[in-house]
Amino acid sequence: MKFISIIALKEIRTYFASPMAYVVAAAFLAITGFFFVASVSDAFAEASIRGYLAGAVFFMIFMSPALTMRLIAEEQKLGTLELLLTSPLREFEIIVGKFIAALFMIFIMILLSFFFILVLFVYGDPDIGPLLSGLFGLLLYASATLAVGLFSSALSSNQIVGLVVGSGILTGLTIIDFISERITGTAAKVLDSFQLGASFSVFDLDSFGVAEGGHFADFARGIISMTDIVYYISVTAIFLVLTTLVLESRRWR
Repeated sequence: MKFISIIALKEIRTYFASPMAYVVAAAFLAITGFFFVASVSDAFAEASIRGYLAGAVFFMIFMSPALTMRLIAEEQKLGTLELLLTSPLREFEIIVGKFIAALFMIFIMILLSFFFILVLFVYGDPDIGPLLSGLFGLLLYASATLAVGLFSSALSSNQIVGLVVGSGILTGLTIIDFISERITGTAAKVLDSFQLGASFSVFDLDSFGVAEGGHFADFARGIISMTDIVYYISVTAIFLVLTTLVLESRRWR
């Protein structure tokens, strides 16, 4: 745990010293703010953050890989990854430390967006339940996308490759439900059995911009299901383990 905290603090300091984090945070607030205003500006609009959540879910397809693309790729490019691998640190400690740092940055961005919630309380009477469950679900969703981005960063020493691969994987997970509805046969049964698209899909949207089906939609409605929680934790764990395996393979090269 000590080594994990050291790596996490080091990466957090690097984030705050780099303009990339500020650019990504500004873009996140701008895009989610646009979706939020669009969802509450209509006459008789519901006092909720479902528009904000839709914008955040969509933007994280690109934001999470952007936050994680340098975490391992840069270490490989500079040659410092070999130093880490030959130190007493275990691969999993390196991965978890970097993951916690990236998740902390997204947590800060979500805190900055609390301004939108304040606006709802000033001009409306929002339900507390969907607000809290929506933000909780957003953190779970963010952890899954960050794990995918971290895995992509480990595949190459080129940060752009990590960004493109990470965004590609997340885009594939986003549209897979859309595709599964339009194909038949064995492939459709496989996609439906794993319900991959249900967790990330932004298709089949309702009037608030949040997918009607899937794991995240329940959080936006104020429903916290253990199934949804386990699903996102499982996706996060799987990609963190895959990232660890990639690093372990480098140790033996």
